Amino acid sequence: MNYIKVKTYEELSKKAAQIIASQIVMKPNCVLGLATGSSPVGTYKELIKMNQNGELDFSTVTSVNLDEYVGLDGTHDQSYRYFMNTNLFDHVNIDKSRTFVPNGCAENLADEGDAYDALIKALGGIDLQLLGIGLDGHIGFNEPDDVFTAATHEVVLDESTIDANARFFASRDDVPRKAITMGMMSIMQAKKILLVANGAAKKDIIEKSLFGPVDPKVPASILQLHPDVTVIYSEE
Repeated sequence: MNYIKVKTYEELSKKAAQIIASQIVMKPNCVLGLATGSSPVGTYKELIKMNQNGELDFSTVTSVNLDEYVGLDGTHDQSYRYFMNTNLFDHVNIDKSRTFVPNGCAENLADEGDAYDALIKALGGIDLQLLGIGLDGHIGFNEPDDVFTAATHEVVLDESTIDANARFFASRDDVPRKAITMGMMSIMQAKKILLVANGAAKKDIIEKSLFGPVDPKVPASILQLHPDVTVIYSEE
């Protein structure tokens, strides 16, 4: 595991963007696993700059996102499809038909999960998976549990996750209580993993995840078992 500690969020964003850009340059038709939330926003801004400056070409990149809220379609301004469009896809030369987000409005979420895993397999797997981390150690929306769930699946969100995401909604009551998330199998089968985390509030969970026991009650701790993980943590 490669652990990089920096001072500022700006440094984190630039380093993370450089790693993702290197992946695209090395393999222009790569499959990127992408994340939402506040941590990757700066990274996406840096990638947009590189693309608009002519330094980086997304035209043959494919992306698969980690998760989506159950019940929100892509037009809802808090859906993760909307997030990806507004924070990255609308601003770079990626083919949106090759950008995939789980369907949180699917009639049968179990079938949607199976189809999403099959899609990732058909794409040849993920070349680089970008992750954030929740205060409870969740990656994607894989919440603390008694086991690591392998497949893409429906999950009931922890109260701490709902609290953390309430700032994006008009009220806490508006936060969806369920999500569909990529499971640990597709995440751990990614050839490379890049996790970004910023701020003093994330310090304890980063230490537990990277240096504590591997335990499904700290979901990100499973990353200790992956052969190629880079973690970038900024103090601010």
